[in-house]
Amino acid sequence: MTYDMRVGIGFDIHRLIEGRRFIIGGMTIPFERGPIGHSDGDTLVHALIDALLGAAGLGDIGTHFPPDDEQYKDADSMDMLKHVVDMLDGRMLYVSHVDAVVMCEQPKLSPFYEQIRTNLAKALRISVDQVSVKATTMERLGPIGAGEAIAAQAVALVEGQM
Repeated sequence: MTYDMRVGIGFDIHRLIEGRRFIIGGMTIPFERGPIGHSDGDTLVHALIDALLGAAGLGDIGTHFPPDDEQYKDADSMDMLKHVVDMLDGRMLYVSHVDAVVMCEQPKLSPFYEQIRTNLAKALRISVDQVSVKATTMERLGPIGAGEAIAAQAVALVEGQM
């Protein structure tokens, strides 16, 4: 057996609609619109799940949590993330660091960074200093800039014995 490090990248985008909760990084933020999705629409967590699955060579979020499967209708994305961490543990792979950026015009996410980092660190079973979360606007360009959508990109470093 050899010790190995692997990197994965994930991306997710969701339309924002009236009447949905705005959930990001496992927390509900007061806002009049929220991401539409089969699950709770947590764009950040979905991007992170794809990054972890990619690093482990295990496919993508749609493979493990199909959008047409009623079992995942309105599912808590943090539970899905914990399931992926269990999958990694079963393969003796461990999350070393994650870095993510959320792209949206509103709401302003910086007041929530620490709670989001704490939520993610707990689900990933790592310390908060191993989790980086940032947000940026799209300078009013495209559907994200027009406030019609939210996107996230994440990178994960996974280590273990292969």
